[in-house]
Amino acid sequence: MTMRLTAIVSGKVQEVGYRARVIDIANAFGLRGMVENPKDGRVKIIVEGEDEKIKWFENAIVIKNALISVSSIEKSYSSANVEFEKFGKLVTKGETDTRLDTAAVYLKELVSAVNNMNDNLGGKMGQMLGKQDELLDEVRNMNDRLGGKMDQMLDKQDDLIIEVKDVNRKMDRVLETDIVELKSDMAEVKSALRAKGII
Repeated sequence: MTMRLTAIVSGKVQEVGYRARVIDIANAFGLRGMVENPKDGRVKIIVEGEDEKIKWFENAIVIKNALISVSSIEKSYSSANVEFEKFGKLVTKGETDTRLDTAAVYLKELVSAVNNMNDNLGGKMGQMLGKQDELLDEVRNMNDRLGGKMDQMLDKQDDLIIEVKDVNRKMDRVLETDIVELKSDMAEVKSALRAKGII
């Protein structure tokens, strides 16, 4: 059965990308309707679809993250009018232009902050890379002084690891065999004790 939900959402929900999230959620559930920003600072949602999907939608639109914070939702239900073909956003005149201008300002500030961070880290990253190169040179020199013995040691270490793994596998097999034999012996002892009436 299809139904209509009209939801008035309060909280930090305007100019934080809430409507875009609502659109994504509605489209994910295959619902129809619209979302808009009334002048009172809340968000109005009209959504139509199957009862179960509407219930999932209701839970999904209660968003709380770094930008969005839904504090309450006033809900009313009615029969679906089937007036919507898809789910979309109603935008008032000039709203998109203002938002784009605001977004451009934020983007400019973000780019500036990232550039400053890169400048601040640039010198330190260069110093760290220089120290890393020095350390690698020291290791290479040490290996050369030792006549390639470090490489030989690493090769032997790899051989030793393979050998230890092989010994572990063999020990596991021996232990399994011993445990099986021990269980068999225990069963025989119990059987003999039962036959003598001891247990």
